[in-house]
Amino acid sequence: MTDMESCGGDCAACANAGTHCAGAKVLELTEGEIQLLGKFAQIPFWPAGRRADTEAPVCMEEDMKPEALSALALKGLIRVDFDIPLQNFDYAAYADCAHRGSMALTAAGQRVIELLDIQGAEE
Repeated sequence: MTDMESCGGDCAACANAGTHCAGAKVLELTEGEIQLLGKFAQIPFWPAGRRADTEAPVCMEEDMKPEALSALALKGLIRVDFDIPLQNFDYAAYADCAHRGSMALTAAGQRVIELLDIQGAEE
């Protein structure tokens, strides 16, 4: 779990400084989701595929579980876009995917990575 400020992150100017921010949100992440965010922190753009029988994105490049990718996308931490394939990437491994595109870290995802680096994750 990590706290995400919804007040814009300017805590020094906040009237609630030193107390619990009423605008804070709690974001729950699984260990697998945290590990995936770490991969996106190292490489912000990844290839993505989607088979015709599912909505879940797949990435053949790393051990990225489709369920965790879907969860990160639903939480707004990554964006999966099948209209924007990676340039100069060989999608041969994605031949069985009806759709091929890319995945990228969002600004919210970057903020969560920064919070995890600063605060760590709570059990």
